[in-house]
Amino acid sequence: MYLSPTPLHIPDGFLSILISILFWAISIIFVGLAICRSQKELEDRQIPLMGVMAAFIFAAQMINFPVAGGTSGHLLGGALAAITLGPWAGILVMTSVVALQGLLFQDGGLLVMGANIFNMGILTTLVGYSFYRIAIHQKKNIRLASAGIAAFLGVLAAALMTAIQLWLSGTSPAKIVFPAMLGIHSLIGIGEALITVATLGFIYKVRPTILSLQNIEEKAKKGWVIPGFTIAILVVLLSPLASTNPDGLEKVANELGFIELSQASIFEIFPDYILPIFGDGNFSNIFAGIIGLLLVGLFAYFIGKFINKRKTS
Repeated sequence: MYLSPTPLHIPDGFLSILISILFWAISIIFVGLAICRSQKELEDRQIPLMGVMAAFIFAAQMINFPVAGGTSGHLLGGALAAITLGPWAGILVMTSVVALQGLLFQDGGLLVMGANIFNMGILTTLVGYSFYRIAIHQKKNIRLASAGIAAFLGVLAAALMTAIQLWLSGTSPAKIVFPAMLGIHSLIGIGEALITVATLGFIYKVRPTILSLQNIEEKAKKGWVIPGFTIAILVVLLSPLASTNPDGLEKVANELGFIELSQASIFEIFPDYILPIFGDGNFSNIFAGIIGLLLVGLFAYFIGKFINKRKTS
């Protein structure tokens, strides 16, 4: 079974070399800033949470849900990462997810990875957190509603930036690609909002201190880490139920006629979330997903450990 790439994952060939290099530079600057800020702000208890959130977001991105017009979408996760971890650690988590998706699963191009990291990992995180913090001192229900709107706006911001990149690259005229991208992703954004609110509502019930960074009572308690990874694995087990409809960007590319510009990766490890030894099929997808979420989770965790070690020294 084919799992379509995540919404807004741009393949090589869609963007010009100049735009690709520009957004590599911009992303490197923001990730460097996130590392510097995290050295000052990252708490010990957030480090295992970085791994859990990276694993969950990776797993959740494998579950495509259908939207109108034969299109599918699913969680991007930038707002969720920022709300649970803060914007800077959230950027590092989302960068880990997007980078390993491209390197391991050929989900998004290598030349355009800087643009994918900026659109999906940096922009969604900063936009989502900026809106959410307006209601950060309000009652729980207001915060949850604000989180949903923040997640929706993050998806629209990423879609708009992708449209700008396609326009600047000469791939599609602005008057065509802008309404097409924003129209489809406004529907996907509703799904993003609902999943974000549902996930935060669950966290409020089982571990509310995660959403209160000022609370220090449970810094040393990490009993939720194994359950967190278990939930992520259970989400991957649902991947055979994912919609096979094309995602938002793929749908736009097909309709506007630039899908043929897509270029295959120069190498393959687990293409299309398939383990070659198992061949194509649900079993292969599930095991590839489990391997991916474990690697992404460990990668984000060790980034946090590295930053914390530098802060201590």
